[in-house]
This record gives sequence, structure tokens and C-alpha cells, in this order.
Amino acid sequence: MNTILCIGAGRSTRALISYLCQFNKADEFRLIIADKNLQMAQEKITLGGKAEAVALDIFEEEALDQLVGEASLVISMVPANLHHRVLESCIRQRKDFVSASYVTEELMQYQEAIEEAGILVMKECGLDPGIDHMSAMQELDAIRNKGGRVNTFETFTGGLLAPSKVENPWEYKFTWNPRNVVLAGQGVVKFLQEGRYKYIPYNKLFNRTEIIYIPQYGYFEGYANRDSLKYREVYGLQDIQTLYRGTLRRVGYCKAWNVFVQIGATDDSYQMEGVAHMSHRQFINSFLSYNPDDSVELKLAHYLNIGLDSDIMYKLKWLGLFEDALVGLEKGSPAQILEHILRKKWTLNTEEKDMVVMWHRFVYELEGKLSEYHTHMVVKGKNANETAMADTVGLPLGIVAINVLNGKIKTKGIQRPISAEVYEPVLRALKGYGITFEKSLIH
Repeated sequence: MNTILCIGAGRSTRALISYLCQFNKADEFRLIIADKNLQMAQEKITLGGKAEAVALDIFEEEALDQLVGEASLVISMVPANLHHRVLESCIRQRKDFVSASYVTEELMQYQEAIEEAGILVMKECGLDPGIDHMSAMQELDAIRNKGGRVNTFETFTGGLLAPSKVENPWEYKFTWNPRNVVLAGQGVVKFLQEGRYKYIPYNKLFNRTEIIYIPQYGYFEGYANRDSLKYREVYGLQDIQTLYRGTLRRVGYCKAWNVFVQIGATDDSYQMEGVAHMSHRQFINSFLSYNPDDSVELKLAHYLNIGLDSDIMYKLKWLGLFEDALVGLEKGSPAQILEHILRKKWTLNTEEKDMVVMWHRFVYELEGKLSEYHTHMVVKGKNANETAMADTVGLPLGIVAINVLNGKIKTKGIQRPISAEVYEPVLRALKGYGITFEKSLIH
């Protein structure tokens, strides 16, 4: 009997494990959910279907190899910086490996060993990266198959807060990894615009936004992701004129977030002093000039040239940044402290739902005529536990895993889900879960 081993049973795995359990109701394969926290793994397998929960510390190489050796396929849901431990075991045991995380330079160092082992390492199978690749490639291939030449491809994705009656001027809360949100955009952004290479340094990123309209959902703003250029080759768009990948937020978010960037509150390169006794207000004040006569609010407003009664200041006050409440950490970098403060207001309440929005723009030339159309996907969560983010990451990952297990995906080596063999059945299956795209013709 074939065996799927899922390593990692954190909160983000709920939709994935639920899908695998439901798919296995007929007991067609053995499903093992492994985590260092056995109780967490046991809680996940109560979702229906047949599965086993086991305790596993991936730093215990012998135990890891033994469990991987029993599997036909391994899904890695451990933190991104630990995937290599699971991958190395898969190489030793010659087992296929699937995850939602990015293809990295570190991963490419294993390419020769992966090819020698004759295994598949399928990465970027979640939402972004994942559904973005699959939905984009389906459209790009369709354009090319009818003889069109793609001139422009832009794509934006956002994990957002669904419309709610609960007051929240940011219209945002954490729906995935909070640390990634705080560190978003660091480094130099690269993209192509009308045949010209463009670069945005981190300190200017949140001032350079695009306004995007989603039918029935209104306006959003997007900021550029780090390196759009690397997807030229991935998507087969070497001669494209505009290539831009970005992140979506509600209008007004970026100008307010830029406050943290400009004062240095997103820096993760050093540890701050006196954190155990630091208040929210002292945290903000630590980045501002010394002036015993001016309030923290006034100093911040003067430093960044924003009004004391502006929407930006209102957003900051709503977060409790000027309160005397203790941060609640013993130590931390500015980024870690900011994340901890934000968690207090940006954690989903039981009555709140998240929302995932994805938007693509295609411009292509066919028989001397330029045409443009947009596609978009909007998925809303059910509640704070059954989130749209977990569904859009977990479901495609689970579908890919089942297709690999059943031999419908035969390719080997390091792969992304960009071939029709992969994306067609996944996108078709996702429609059954309400994850679909709508098309808007522009001209």
C-alpha cells in the first residue's frame, strides 16, 4: 500500500490534512501525520478519514530516516529553514518530496543528488507561490498556443481581512506567517516595465504602489515583490516587455506601514536593550530624537511630516503604539518586537474571516492586434480556524501530492507546478472547493 507522510502539523496544515483524510475515506493509502508535538498531530487526524499520528523530531536523523523510508511520498510542512533536513532524508531514502515553499539557491545545491536519487522535488505548490503559477501558466500557454505573443504579465496576491463590522482602520490582520509580513519587501525589488529594468530600494517600496480594481470587491493597492525577473525563464517569457509580481493590501495600508520602515522598526539585524521593561510607547520613542518637551506623537509626526489628525496617525493609535502597555518580551530585534505588538490587534477574532485575493493582467499581440484581459480569484474563509489562506495553500498541495502518488505526475527532479500535466488537474479539482477565476476583457 502506498504511504503519504506529512511532516509538520501546525495550524497552517489544517486544510491540507483535512483534504488528505477525506480523500482517504476508502482507506486507499496509508496516511501518517508526524510532528514533534504528538497532540497537535492527533488533533489534526480527527478531521475524518483514516490516518495515523506519530511523534517525530526531525533533528533525530535515525528516526526521521526510518519514517521517511516507510513512505512513498513526503509532504514537508516544517518551517522553511528546516526543509533541508526532510529533503536530505528523502534523498537518502529515495522518496518524492512536495512542499509549498520557494525554490531557493540553497535547494539548487541539492540538484545533482536529487537527480541521482531519481526523485521528484515539487516545490511552490501552495497559494503564492502555487496557484499563482498554475493559473498564470494556464492563461500564458493558452495565449501562446493560439499564436499570441505575451507583451505584459502582472500578478498580485494578498492575504487580507474579509469585510467586517469590527472596527479596523487597516482592514488587515495576520492570516499567515506574521514574521514574513513584518519583513516583507526587504532587499532590492527588481522588475521589468515597458522593456526597462526597474529597481526599488526598501526605503521607497511602500511609496511606490499600484491601484488595482477587482470587480465587486473594489480597489486595492499593491506593492512590488522582491525579484520578478527570475520568473522570466520560469514562465518562458524571455522577450516580455513588462513583468511585475506584487502583494495586495487595502488602500491606505502601505502609507501607514511605511512609518515602521522609515523609523527602523522592521530591522531584524540587531537586538534592542531593555526590552523586558519596554512599553509600546517607549518602543516607538526609541527611534525618535530626544526632546523632553514634545510628545512621542508630535515627534513622530514632525519626523515623517504627517498630520497629528491624519488617517496614518489614527491607524497607529488604533494599534496601541502610543500606550504604556508593556511589550511583553524579554528580548528581541525591532522587527520581533513590532511583530509581538501587532499580534495583539492583528490576530483574527472568532467572528472574523480572512480573504485571499489574486489578480492577473495579460496583454498580448495576435495578428498585429494588442488585446488585454484580467483574471481574478477571491476566496473567503469560514472562520478564524478554517481560513481562506489555509485552504488556498493546503488544497493545491494535497491535490498535487495525490496526483504524484497515483502516478499522474511522472516528472522527476526539482520542479514547480508550471506544466499542464500538473496545473490542469489541480485547477480543475480546486473548482470543486469554490476556488475559481473570473475573466474581465479590457480590449
